[in-house]
Amino acid sequence: MKTIEVVAAIIVSSGKIFATQRGYGDFKDGWEFPGGKIEPGETPEEALVREIKEELKTDIKVGELLHTVEYDYPKFHLTMHCFICELLSKEITLVEHEAAKWLDASNIDTVDWLPADTEVVEKMKQYL
Repeated sequence: MKTIEVVAAIIVSSGKIFATQRGYGDFKDGWEFPGGKIEPGETPEEALVREIKEELKTDIKVGELLHTVEYDYPKFHLTMHCFICELLSKEITLVEHEAAKWLDASNIDTVDWLPADTEVVEKMKQYL
């Protein structure tokens, strides 16, 4: 089975986390933490800064590694490194996603999270 290694930004601000809704692909309409694939020669942190700049047109500061998810989707194995991040700019522009929300502990379960992201959501409930 093919393995895909990605990074995800758990953007935290004022006790809320930023969630995005996929606008394309097999998992269109599912909710996730933004991020993407690590390119050759990049550290996970560098990949995350680049991906967020591409997907959200904003800058972040990458903090601690919260968790690494290992998840088997039907067509591939996903390794997802999830980092706590903070916004360096208040401006966010959705480039690849159809929607976004700021969620707190009381409403974090109100969106349809992608399967690999649910493990991170459970950890964030303790974090928030």
